[in-house]
Amino acid sequence: MTEETVTPMMAQYLEIKAQYADAILFYRMGDFYEMFFADAVAASEALDIALTKRGKHLGEDIAMCGVPVVAAEGHLLALIRKGFRVAIAEQMEDPAEAKKRGSKSVVRRDVVRLVTPGTLTEDSLLEARRHNYLCAFAEVRDEGALAWTDISTGELRVMPCPRPRLSPELARLAPREVLVSETAEAELDGLIRDLGAAITSLSRASFDSAGAEKRLCALWQVGTLEAFGSFGRAELAAMGALVDYLELTQRGKLPLLRPPLREALGGAMQIDAATRRNLEITAALSGGRAGSLLDAVDRTATAGGARLLERRLAAPSRDLSVIAARLDAVDLLVDRARLRDDLREALRRVPDMDRALSRLALDRGGPRDLAAIRSGLSQAALIADLMSGLEPGLLTDAALGLRGHDQIISYLYQSLVEEPPLLARDGGFIAAGFDAELDATRRLRDEGRGVIAAMQADYISQTGIQSLKIKHNNVLGYFIETTSTHAERMLAPPLNETFIHRQTTANQVRFTTVPLSEIETKILNAGNHALELEKRHFADLRAAVLAEAGRIGVAAQGLAELDVAAGFADLAVAEDWARPHVDASHAFHVEQGRHPVVERALRRQGAGPFVANDCALTDERTPAIWLLTGPNMAGKSTFLRQNALIALLAQAGAFVPARAAHIGLVSQLFSRVGASDDLARGRSTFMVEMVETAAILNQADDRALVILDEIGRGTATYDGLSIAWATLEHLHDANRCRALFATHYHEMTALAGKLPGVENATVTVKEWEGEVIFLHEVKKGAADRSYGVQVARLAGLPPAVIDRAKVVLEALEAGERQGTRQKALIDDLPLFRAAPPAPSKVVTKPSAVEARLRDIQPDELTPMQALKLIYEMKQALAE
Repeated sequence: MTEETVTPMMAQYLEIKAQYADAILFYRMGDFYEMFFADAVAASEALDIALTKRGKHLGEDIAMCGVPVVAAEGHLLALIRKGFRVAIAEQMEDPAEAKKRGSKSVVRRDVVRLVTPGTLTEDSLLEARRHNYLCAFAEVRDEGALAWTDISTGELRVMPCPRPRLSPELARLAPREVLVSETAEAELDGLIRDLGAAITSLSRASFDSAGAEKRLCALWQVGTLEAFGSFGRAELAAMGALVDYLELTQRGKLPLLRPPLREALGGAMQIDAATRRNLEITAALSGGRAGSLLDAVDRTATAGGARLLERRLAAPSRDLSVIAARLDAVDLLVDRARLRDDLREALRRVPDMDRALSRLALDRGGPRDLAAIRSGLSQAALIADLMSGLEPGLLTDAALGLRGHDQIISYLYQSLVEEPPLLARDGGFIAAGFDAELDATRRLRDEGRGVIAAMQADYISQTGIQSLKIKHNNVLGYFIETTSTHAERMLAPPLNETFIHRQTTANQVRFTTVPLSEIETKILNAGNHALELEKRHFADLRAAVLAEAGRIGVAAQGLAELDVAAGFADLAVAEDWARPHVDASHAFHVEQGRHPVVERALRRQGAGPFVANDCALTDERTPAIWLLTGPNMAGKSTFLRQNALIALLAQAGAFVPARAAHIGLVSQLFSRVGASDDLARGRSTFMVEMVETAAILNQADDRALVILDEIGRGTATYDGLSIAWATLEHLHDANRCRALFATHYHEMTALAGKLPGVENATVTVKEWEGEVIFLHEVKKGAADRSYGVQVARLAGLPPAVIDRAKVVLEALEAGERQGTRQKALIDDLPLFRAAPPAPSKVVTKPSAVEARLRDIQPDELTPMQALKLIYEMKQALAE
């Protein structure tokens, strides 16, 4: 086949594909989505499905693969996760309509949606308890801005964001896809991909701020955006790019975006990507949710509440009034157990209204989404009653939007069955009694089956053929079927005047009658008419719900707020957590603090209680720094992390795992705990460590909380010691912040006597008969040794290595005491040669007891003989 003789269908495919060259094209053919050429090769590898061929093009076989339409969502998810974009081309007309234009006419097709990582809406493609953000970063002159939306919920936010702040803000949001101008793609590609997001470049026109303002006003049908706030040119450009991209990917069916909320740049605690990773705030180092802080504290009952909780932990507030209001709400529910339990029980029956509403707005919803709105609003009214009578505060504010939905609730209850089907095309979701015409049509459709059964009985009586059946298939419709033996009677007079022959098969003969044809037409028309009536009602119900979308969204937000407060309260009661005191001071005092994740893990393992510790960085002096020493495995890193997490939880509005806590507002949280190679960038472990340390020293202000663990360990001893020493001095003199600084360099403990804001603390251990017992207690003072050799023995190093290490250590310590460590290393080179040979085995003569034991047959001894034998051997040993 030459290019000129390409089939009409393939010509249509190539025309559509040319418009979406960077996406895999799902080309609808009946019950399958087909893929061709390079798309087929890529998809077959990604999805592990068979690759076949269909005809030729330019002399080459056309590669082809396909997936069933009913299973398409699972394949879409697999492709999206592997970095592909998918364009979905649907049949836009009935094949019968295409045939009217000619026998060779092709069914009209067009792309109805471009599926990308940031534009997913289906439940099967999303995590119910996590946001799926699409971000856009714009720069206008020297001004930068970041806008983001989750189209599955309709949330839209924007904030000023200079380029240096882009990385930490994207780390906070963890978006799936980021839009940038084509002029900035090369510069931002590495940064965005390092954070695990897909990058999509748009033309400069998409980021034009003037055009963006018009686009946004048209979206919300307003003359000006002033009612929503004052936005800079870069903020308008970022939001405009989002809307432009959604118009492209959703093919004109824009999601139900709420008016934008503007976030202040300094409104939340600043946490960079390295700190989020080190502290495992929303994801563990392994990549999953299990083992993270979010996993340990999440007791929310709703999907909306879980997403709000993740936002709170990712961006703890710096507004004292906001923090206090959230803590007050948790405090009230801690004190009122009955209200807390009733509220949580009611919340468990709240469906995900945000995502149901979004699917309805995008015309991807079904009857179950309408039922979700009905159920959610009904529960909201019950929860509003629970909240009545409370003193004004965050809980009553959240409950304000839960009332006033009686009309739409009543409409949905009257119109929908209790458990509707997933898809409108399945029918059967409109309740009986709602529409008289629909009820009558359904009766005709359903009673037609009884009419068919009566006709069959009549024909059996008329013919005397007991095996006669009336059946149905999609080709013949209703027909009468009998065996070939009995068919002769029906073909003969007088029965042949009633029964009309239609088809003969190997063993059966099929007939019809005039009455049967007439009733078939009525039954088929009734079924189709009933479905059309239901679809019409679905459109009306959808429109009614979308007309109330704003108020429904407010109710969903209120329910999420109540859910987070109730979850925090339940956690505080169950885990014995305390309300923190958060103020504008520089205090940091934690009494009997615990690590929430480690404590939970110990409880699950049955490994005993977590050892709580105090941390007092509260001092008249500013800064206040603890220099923490102690052996590996003693718990230094756990102590550092738990105090950082306590500060984070306090400003997120939660109670904290401690007996008491006084937290002066923390503006920035920095953590450098552990490190690994970054081979993709050519960075060694030490380079990663230094990059992260540099970021802290260059950014931390006097309200920051910094935790540093083992700075300088990735290089030579003296290099590492000097870097750690200088880092601590810089934190004290220049950054003047609160810090916990763990180190194995005991020489640094001398700084406590030189820097007024530095105090020594140590994690205690105890030696018992050569064993090291980790007490996990933190107390003031400095460790006298590291116990590294003992820890190595616990790790399973061979005894010969441990013994040799002890010899080397004693030599080094002796040189240190004499001030000649370097000289001792050089002069005593034999110290470092291969390990000495094992001592020869000494052969000894067996003792009398050993000789006697060899002659004994234990199975032949009576209990009395065994006891007597023990006394004899004991006597022999005494001699």
